[in-house]
Amino acid sequence: MINVLIIEDEHAIRRFLRTALEADGMRVFEAETLQRGLIEAATRKPDLTILDLGLPDGDGNAFIREVRQWSQMPIIVLSARTEEQDKIAALDAGADDYLSKPFGIGELQARLRVAMRRHAGAQADEPLVRFADVEVDIPARRIVRGDEEIHLTPIEFRLLAVLLNNPGKVLTQRQLLNQSGGRTRWNTATICGSIWDICDRSWRPTRRARSIC
Repeated sequence: MINVLIIEDEHAIRRFLRTALEADGMRVFEAETLQRGLIEAATRKPDLTILDLGLPDGDGNAFIREVRQWSQMPIIVLSARTEEQDKIAALDAGADDYLSKPFGIGELQARLRVAMRRHAGAQADEPLVRFADVEVDIPARRIVRGDEEIHLTPIEFRLLAVLLNNPGKVLTQRQLLNQSGGRTRWNTATICGSIWDICDRSWRPTRRARSIC
């Protein structure tokens, strides 16, 4: 059975979605705020999340960035915001799809099926990531190299989490900024500098590795 988390502050929409998804044989969990959504995502471990952006205690993009630090579950944005820049911001933050309100339930169900097919067969998120003698516990925000614990700044750890959650992928500067929650005043040199600091403290690459950045 597929577990779906709905994060939406409008009760009527949550009820409508629950009825339709449960009729499709899915198990549904609900949250009406950003903070409650983060708690439900961490405790329920849903297979997929349907997310509204205009939540009473914050922007839905903050949910996407936070969850992308430890999970690659499909996130489908369902929002009344129709501007192209809003869609770009959500997708760059890590959303898998974006559907504007008003919406048809048939189209939403089709997008859910596509999202689940894309992720079918993918390995479940591993809380511990290991490479060489380095172990990263993303939920606990802890890094150990051998017997030594490595300390990173919050933004350095968020950058590391984004990179670990996208193995083999080339990420643009905008994607790194959005998924890590970085400020827009950052530039490429700042990002590369932070990544170099991570490398230096985690596995000390060669001088040539630094020049590649």
